[in-house]
Order: sequence, then C-alpha cells, then structure tokens
Amino acid sequence: MCSYPGRTLPWARTAGKDPAVPLALNPLDAASLLTAFGTAGVFLVLFVETGLLVGFFLPGDSLLFTAGLLCTTGASGGVRLSLPGVLLAAVAGALLGAQTGYLVGRRAGRTLLSRTRNRHLIDGVARAEALLTRYGHGKAIVLARFLPVVRTVLNPLAGMVRVPARTFALWQSVGGLVWTLGLVLGGYALGASIPDVDRYLLPLVGAIVALSLLPLALEVLRSRRSTRAGTEPSRESAA
Repeated sequence: MCSYPGRTLPWARTAGKDPAVPLALNPLDAASLLTAFGTAGVFLVLFVETGLLVGFFLPGDSLLFTAGLLCTTGASGGVRLSLPGVLLAAVAGALLGAQTGYLVGRRAGRTLLSRTRNRHLIDGVARAEALLTRYGHGKAIVLARFLPVVRTVLNPLAGMVRVPARTFALWQSVGGLVWTLGLVLGGYALGASIPDVDRYLLPLVGAIVALSLLPLALEVLRSRRSTRAGTEPSRESAA
C-alpha cells in the first residue's frame, strides 16, 4: 500500500519495506497512471491511445472519468488534480493524437495495418471500416471516440482511405471535445456531489468501462441481426 497524507491509496503497491516506493506502474489502471504522472499522464495516455496503434489497450474512458473525480474536494486521497489542467491536457491529447494518427495513416497506414497480427487491432479495423461505410465520414469519426480500440484504428484508417483533411479535422475535433469534456466533467460532478467518493472508485471505473463497451456490443448485435436477415431470404429462395 502506498501512503499519502491523510489517506492510503488502494491501487498502489509497494516494494520492499518502504511504503513510499511503488512496485510497478499498471498501464491498464487509470488510477495508477494518474498517481504516477498526474495531469501529464492524461495528455500522454490520450495522445498514445488515439494517435499510435500501440496504444489500443490504454484505458482512455476510465482515465478521463477518474481524472475528473480526482479534481474534486470529495476525492480525499493524496492525488489531487486541477480541473482546468485536466481539461486542457485531455483536449490537447485527444485532438493532437487523432491528427497524428491520421497523418500516419496517410503516409504508412496500409503498411502498418497489413503487418499487424493483433486480433484486437484486426477486429478494430473491421469495425472502423463498417462505421465509415454505414454512417459516413462525419458521424463515424465522432462515434469512434466512444468505442475502445476503434478510436485507435479509425484515425490512421481515415488517413489511409483519404478522408478529406478538413472533414477529418472538423469531426475529430467535435468528437474529441464531446468525449473528453463529457467524461471529465461527469467525473467531477459526481465527485463534487458525493462525499468521499474515492472509496467507490473501483466500482465506478468498472461501470464506466462497461458503459464504454456498450456501444460496441450494440453494434456487434446489430451487425449479427443484419447478417441473419440477409441470409434468411437467400435460404428461402434456395428452398
């Protein structure tokens, strides 16, 4: 357990006998990332998750919500973040990351995506292509912000298929602002209204992760239904 003034943070582990020395950073744990890097971690995680294919595993949704939570007086742990700083870092990381991913896709997207063997990335590419085909550029770019993995691969994919630069910049900015500001301010509002809300941090983060996966689950369900609907008429005609 890692000790801070006034409270012990449950997500931090220690090495040896010194409780102030962290054992290891868990890149999948939003609270661990924020404990280690603070506001700078918000920018770094969002930039890597939305701009580089290697960042598909990072916890963007839970990180934004947790960062907003830790900006409140209700979050009484040792980590205390500044709301304006978190908002600025989140917006900058999300927007600059998406633009970087788009530029990478225009220059080397086909090579990078063709060489990957990671199943999550391959599935993410398929879902991103389905979004672009079904909803068009603007809506797909906005929706992708709320889908884990898809928000990582859609940006280079948009560059690869030559989505107009102005169109991409406009809609990724809209989606990035709604995504980052919504989750950060949602965490802040909850933390400001519930005393000692950090005691419930783990279940809250779990709920955010589950909600972030809900659009993906609905999209998979819809695609399966449409596939079944398309195969049933063909079977009837064959009969």
